[in-house]
Parts: sequence; C-alpha cells; structure tokens
Amino acid sequence: MLKIQAQSKIPTEYGMFMVYAFSENEEDWSPHLVWVAENTDFNTTVNVRFHSECITGEVFHSKKCECGQQLDAAMKYMSENGGVIVYLRQEGRNIGIINKLRAYELQEKGLDTVEANLKLGLPADGRNFDIAVEMLNILEVGNINLLTNNPDKIRSIENSGIILNSRVPLEIDSNEVNESYLVKKKKYFGHLLEKI
Repeated sequence: MLKIQAQSKIPTEYGMFMVYAFSENEEDWSPHLVWVAENTDFNTTVNVRFHSECITGEVFHSKKCECGQQLDAAMKYMSENGGVIVYLRQEGRNIGIINKLRAYELQEKGLDTVEANLKLGLPADGRNFDIAVEMLNILEVGNINLLTNNPDKIRSIENSGIILNSRVPLEIDSNEVNESYLVKKKKYFGHLLEKI
C-alpha cells in the first residue's frame, strides 16, 4: 500500500511544484514522486503526465531517447497550465540501469531496443502504470487530460475509475541517433507518433 512519506515545495526553472514522495516503506531511497504545479486545481480536469525514470536521458542528456526532452516539456506545460507529473522509478522500461546498459551494448551490435531486452530474457516493456493510478487516487484526482503518446498509459486510465477527458500529444522531434528507436516505439508498441 503506497503512502505519502514526505512532501515539500520545490522551486524549478519552470515554476514552483509541490513534490510528494510515495512508497510503501518510509526508508525507501527510491520512492515514486508526484510533482504538482502550484496552479493546479484537483476539483477540475487535471493535466497529468506519467513519466518513467530515465537517468541517461534526463540527467546526462543521452540522444538515444527523448525522455529528458519529454520531461522538460511536461514540466513547462504543467507550470503554464496546471497539472501533475507522476514520476515512476521504472528505469529502462522497468529493467533497471544495469540491464539498460547491457541492452545498449547489444544495440551497439545491431539489435534494436526490443530485441535487446528479449535477448537478455527481459520483457520488452515491464512497466506498471497501475501504480500511477493508485497515486492519483490517493490525491483524489478524478478527471484528467493525459499527456502521452503511449496507448498502454491510456488503457491504464480507461481501466481505472478515473475519467479520461482527453489525450494531449507529447511528441519530440527525432535526432540522428534516436529515429530508429522512435520508429520501433511506433511500430512495435503502437505509440501515437505523427512525426515518425
């Protein structure tokens, strides 16, 4: 059972956010986080982004994915329009950083992102968005606009008691490194990408 273990206001370059740490255990060093822009009203339709941790893209600006740019765009959008970012500690589509680097090594030998995970005996995508729904329920968020290109995230809301008002695309331009990765996301996972 997830609980709010701590909360605090954090000023960012995009504006002020109230940040909640969610975990089952208060000694968990890697809790899920919910970032709530200061102009957010939970009694109206709330803009929501489910975002999975990506240390390579968010912190070190890897060009292999668009995760860091998506997080930046989501923070800017929420700051300007109100909303919530549910930050899930599910690195590498929930395989962890060590396996993610192993998968990257296989990709250097010619495998794509899905083939590499499967070669390691891992799921193509092992993420669980029910956890994000649970956190929204704890915060009593009942009606949302979901910022996503991922149909799995849409289905997680449609299968919950939360009302999905609309989907807001969050598409980032490809670069010379990640275009094939984005093509795979569209063709294999069915991501709703119009620019690819």
